[in-house]
Amino acid sequence: METAKKTNVSAIVSLVLGICSLAIPVVGIITGIIGLIFSFKSTKEIRFSGEEGHGMAIAGRVCSIIGLAISLLVLILFVFVGVISFFVPEDMGTYDSEF
Repeated sequence: METAKKTNVSAIVSLVLGICSLAIPVVGIITGIIGLIFSFKSTKEIRFSGEEGHGMAIAGRVCSIIGLAISLLVLILFVFVGVISFFVPEDMGTYDSEF
């Protein structure tokens, strides 16, 4: 009877953090970076130990990168809109019918 290989825990953590970086935009920057770290760590551990979970580590890396990119784009958009709204005059939207 053959024993089943153990799945690498860091690969599971990488996948969970990658999915969280996609689902939670504000915290996605932090979880995306930590997910990338765990992904690189787990691929190295899998290479040396022969454990299962290489696909999970790669999926965690991809999800972390996409979540990190989306979170950074949202952050840049918020900063851009905030800066633009700071320089717009307050009476820009009012209409005065008197000539």
